[in-house]
Amino acid sequence: MRDLTNEILELIRRTSSDLPKDVEERLRAAIEKEAPGSAARGALETIIKNVELSRKNSSPICQDTGTPIFYVHHPAGWSTLQLKKQIRAALAEATAKSYMRPNAVDAVYDKNTGNNLGGDDFPSIHFEEVEAEDLTIEVMLKGGGCENVGAQYSLPDNRIGAGRDLAGVRKAALDAVHKAQGQGCAPGILGIAIGGDRGSGYVKSKEVLLDKLGTRNPDPKLAELEEKLTAESNQMGIGPMGFGGKTTVIDTKITGLSRLPASYFVTISYMCWAYRRRKLTVKAGGEVLYD
Repeated sequence: MRDLTNEILELIRRTSSDLPKDVEERLRAAIEKEAPGSAARGALETIIKNVELSRKNSSPICQDTGTPIFYVHHPAGWSTLQLKKQIRAALAEATAKSYMRPNAVDAVYDKNTGNNLGGDDFPSIHFEEVEAEDLTIEVMLKGGGCENVGAQYSLPDNRIGAGRDLAGVRKAALDAVHKAQGQGCAPGILGIAIGGDRGSGYVKSKEVLLDKLGTRNPDPKLAELEEKLTAESNQMGIGPMGFGGKTTVIDTKITGLSRLPASYFVTISYMCWAYRRRKLTVKAGGEVLYD
């Protein structure tokens, strides 16, 4: 089996230091929506300068280099055990090279491992065997600030007047955005899972964030709700980094899951402006592509 440690190391470097084009374009467009001289416009201009410097210097976009979450889709015959070893080796090397900060802290003993490896759970790695010839590895670096403002609602919820329908989903999502204020490092992106159980809701609400900005759910009802939530979030006046303004959310992604009749969960994963996600593809012939 091919050793992909160096290729995964490069994937991590790019993810940590080079913001994807679609995200940068949305942030640049948001600058023009904010008033000249405003705190909101100043925050966005500073963000763009930071994006440019990070790309130039191969340095982390944010001091919080986030929880590394890997999604591996592999053809039959690949060893997930070997892939896991290679991912962990690449992450340790990326930390030694300062592409990542040492973030793995034992929650019980409050000790940092120093190399970003924290047992079987850190980094988080999801494997799926697929009927394809190509191997793909996607990585998301999820910052702690935006992770802290993620939320899960069990509907009906009388506190916000949300019932078990898409109108209730809307109320839950907007409540989460309002509570996040500037702590989520806006402008943010919402990943929302409707249904599932508590665990699958959080997993899928993150997975949906891997889609490029502007792509809509094929279900017209969910696509309409995605657009509506982005627009209504931006009417709250929270703005970039909570300084006020017109840009609080730059996109919303929704996925629907099956659920038990007794449960109706709405899970919101908030992604900060440092929307770090990249993809590595190993073609059947051996060619390596980065996206």
